[in-house]
Amino acid sequence: MKLPVASYGDSGTPVVVMHGLFGSGRNWMTAARRLASAHRVFAFDLRNHGTSPHTDTMSYPEMADDVRETIESLGVGSVALVGHSMGGKTAMLTALRYPQVVERLVVVDAAPIAYPPAFVEYAQAMRRADLSSVQRRADVDAQLVAAVPTPGTRAFLLQNLILDEAGARWRPNLPVIEAALPAISGWPSDVEGLRYDGPTLFIYGGKSEYVQQDHRATIASYFPQVEYAEVPEAGHWVHAERLDDFLAALTPFLP
Repeated sequence: MKLPVASYGDSGTPVVVMHGLFGSGRNWMTAARRLASAHRVFAFDLRNHGTSPHTDTMSYPEMADDVRETIESLGVGSVALVGHSMGGKTAMLTALRYPQVVERLVVVDAAPIAYPPAFVEYAQAMRRADLSSVQRRADVDAQLVAAVPTPGTRAFLLQNLILDEAGARWRPNLPVIEAALPAISGWPSDVEGLRYDGPTLFIYGGKSEYVQQDHRATIASYFPQVEYAEVPEAGHWVHAERLDDFLAALTPFLP
C-alpha cells in the first residue's frame, strides 16, 4: 500500500522519516524543515495513522512492505531511512527485508526486541471518550486524565483529534491499532538470520529505557555496522524533546 508523503526541500540526498505509535508525519515537520537545507526529506504516515488509509490489519511485515512500495514510488533511489519507536521497528524490518531501498538506517529509541505490551490504556481511553458534544480539545483532554495523567502525553494524543463542522472524531484507526498493540510491542519471529550490512545508527534518549546495554548484542546480530548516539537529556521522544541535540547526532551520519 502506498503511503501519504509530505516532502521538504528540493535537492540533496533523500531522507525518509517515520513516526511512532499514535503519531503522524506532522510530528517530524520541524526536524524535516531543518534537514531540508541539505536533504530532500519525505515524511510518511504509516498505515492507520495520520492521513493514511484505514486497513483491517497492522503488522510490521505489512508496514515494511508499505514503506518499500512508497520509497520505490518516489523514484529517488535508495534512501536514508529514519524511524522513531514503532517507525523505528518498521525501518529496521524494511532494511532487513528490502535492503535495496535503504542506503543507510537510523533507528530512534527502539530495539529489535519484544517489549512488554504498552499503551493499551491510551487507545482504550481515546476510544471511550464521548465525542458527541465536544466543542474544544479541552473537553476531550479532561476525559483522558484518568488514563493518561501526563499533560504532555495527552497533548500528543490530542493531535489526533479532528474538530470541524462535522464534529469531533479521531484520525487514527483506533480499534485496529488497539488490536495490533501486542504485535506492535513485539518483534517479528521470522527474521532470525537476516542481516542489514549498510551503515546504521541507533539514537536513543538517556532518560529512556527502550535501548539498553544488554540489547546491543541482538542489535549487532542484525546490524553489524551499527553505531550509537545517546542524547542524555532526552526521554523516548528524542527528536521532539531535544531537537538540537538530536540533529547534532543525526546530521553527521547522513550522506
